[in-house]
Amino acid sequence: MSGMIKNTIKMLTSAILAGVIMLAVFPVDVHGDDLIPDNPDDGIITVNEQQTDLLNEKHDNWPSINAAAYILYDATSGSILLGKDYETQKEPASMTKIMTILLALERLSMSETVTINAAMAKEIKNLEKDYVRLGLQEGEEITVKDLVYASVLKSANDCCIALGMHMAGTEAEFCKIMNEKAEELGCRNTHFTSCFGYAKPDNLTTAYDLSLILNEAVTNTEYSKIAKTYTYKISATNKYSSTRELTNANRFISTADFKYDHYAGGKTGYTDSAGYTLCAAAKKDNRVLIGVLFNSGSSVIRYRDMIKLFDYGYTAFTTVPITEAEFTPLINDTRNQMVRLMSETNLYISEMKTALTSHVTTTSSRAQLGSSNKIDLSKTTIDSQAEEQTLEIPLCKVYSDKTYVVGKLVVKIEQKAGVIEINPKKKTHLTDVRRVLITFAILSGMILLIIVIMLIFRANIIKRRRNESTRRANML
Repeated sequence: MSGMIKNTIKMLTSAILAGVIMLAVFPVDVHGDDLIPDNPDDGIITVNEQQTDLLNEKHDNWPSINAAAYILYDATSGSILLGKDYETQKEPASMTKIMTILLALERLSMSETVTINAAMAKEIKNLEKDYVRLGLQEGEEITVKDLVYASVLKSANDCCIALGMHMAGTEAEFCKIMNEKAEELGCRNTHFTSCFGYAKPDNLTTAYDLSLILNEAVTNTEYSKIAKTYTYKISATNKYSSTRELTNANRFISTADFKYDHYAGGKTGYTDSAGYTLCAAAKKDNRVLIGVLFNSGSSVIRYRDMIKLFDYGYTAFTTVPITEAEFTPLINDTRNQMVRLMSETNLYISEMKTALTSHVTTTSSRAQLGSSNKIDLSKTTIDSQAEEQTLEIPLCKVYSDKTYVVGKLVVKIEQKAGVIEINPKKKTHLTDVRRVLITFAILSGMILLIIVIMLIFRANIIKRRRNESTRRANML
């Protein structure tokens, strides 16, 4: 009997300890899966993927463009609508001047006077004979405004040299500034070695990079106004006695055949090695499109192709603004659900804010079918053990066959102050029940142990008495 009792004690003790340990360490987490359907949508297009996503779609009426490389860039949303070899380095020719003018408009006053010094005159003298120039002379005093207009309307190379050297001392130093600005704008494959577009094999950029440069110029400076000017007069200077009248050489402005109502500025270019180049911006209904063509078929073809790109961009694609107001009801519902889930915990929402893209571009046919908004909680988990956590939840615009991420809901969750525990466990609705069960298990174990000990003690007394009776009987 003693052996059976001992085995019983061991079994009871093990069971009690196991139950106590399990109840003490089992964690309770709150998961975002409780907030969402079991089957989230597939094929979500992230913000980064949206830049090139439309290039993957089939376009039955894609315009035929006669150029070695080109791009149609929606500057409002940052999406590339059409393109070919748009990240391949090419010689930009006089399109280089856009960067020089951009820097001049940012850094100089239009009324500032530039004096053509000996170093400038030397560089101007070294220009090829067939390169366009205004005719600046050493010692001539001329305003920044005159130099800028001559650089854009007449494509005067000597004026760009004067502006660049006025800003940096030498053309080489100015090219460093040009390249720094290009990098600042997000250009990935640009390396300027000329301030005006000299035919150098290492003066290179891409259709994509140039679209960023032109967009900056027409959006944040007076470049658009300058480029759309039909005529401009340069008053007499100390070295030039008569007025010089400039006529815009860009056919979007100077001819009726290529007049484009939505034209917002650009620049042409040509060298034997670069061929005919053209970049242009268009603005319609507060939507900016940028087109860039490298090595076009001819001087005339580049204008026709650019109009094709703009017309297709404005008809085949739609760009819609994204506002916080349209997500407000969904955000409020999400907050309420989270608060309910965390009501039995020590967690609370300390901050909630949104970060949205300004616009999204999709095909016009898709947009016509309508869209809805949603908050994608499929990968969201609230960790009930964390002292502090930040959730970034995608905000989406949903079309019939495609979902675009257009921003994120940033939620910061923290522990409430004033709770001190040796081994912190976040309280849930099971905390009090667990504590009662643990106490009950311990008390039950102690009672069972006392009963078993009493049984052993009683058994030993009975055995001792029986042995005593047997011993006395044997003595008699």
